[in-house]
Amino acid sequence: MQQHAADSLGLLPPIRALQTRQGRLGYMVSGKGPSTILLFSGAGMSLMGWEPLYPQVEQLGTVFGWNRFGMQGSDPPQERQTGPVVIGSLRELIGYVGLEAPYILVAHSLGGLFANLFARLYPEEIAGVLFLEATHPADHALLKKHESHLTRALARMLALPQVLFKPNLQTELACVADTVREIEAAGPFPPVPLTVVTGGLTPRSWLMSPGAVGARRAHQQELVRLSPLGEQVIAQKSGHFPQMTEPDLVLRVLAELVAIS
Repeated sequence: MQQHAADSLGLLPPIRALQTRQGRLGYMVSGKGPSTILLFSGAGMSLMGWEPLYPQVEQLGTVFGWNRFGMQGSDPPQERQTGPVVIGSLRELIGYVGLEAPYILVAHSLGGLFANLFARLYPEEIAGVLFLEATHPADHALLKKHESHLTRALARMLALPQVLFKPNLQTELACVADTVREIEAAGPFPPVPLTVVTGGLTPRSWLMSPGAVGARRAHQQELVRLSPLGEQVIAQKSGHFPQMTEPDLVLRVLAELVAIS
């Protein structure tokens, strides 16, 4: 079920839909090669957030992404979107599509929590992990405190009205504490190649206080230490969306990860 590479820069492959037990989910799959790359979007982010990586990312392997429940092309959620629920629907979907392990997980923002849990629950299926400004389990208090600021930042970055992503954002943020507990109860993170890309730009004061910025940067370093093969890359020209502001850097780092995984 692979697609040919997109014909022009930044053009996503066709988005399809499949009926799962919880409802219809929109997804895309394209590229070719021995690696299977799974894209985990942040809360409130649709597949459009990965556009700057296309079509080059398709040269690195078979690339799969999906819109979680509540985003465009996917049905509204029928139950609370905790980690096991999100991962369960993902595994059902990739089973229907026919993707096979091992996987390289590429996760942005809140998608990092889901990828973190996925890697712990199914360590034998993981070849490598790329965290892009990923949420650390200890970030959940910051997320709740700055929810309104995050909504404004997303609306500005994506140039979209809040009505298109705010319901998904609120639904997933409401389950963060549950997902964090599930991560803590799961097994250890696998000792696989791990790269943490952290934005080098300091968020504006209206978005995050200096104290919160310092805590989050320390948490990014803790993510690196999840694996003995972990390393950190600073995206000097980026804030919270390195895949959009420095796609060439993200593609280079992902290519390096694919090569050693």
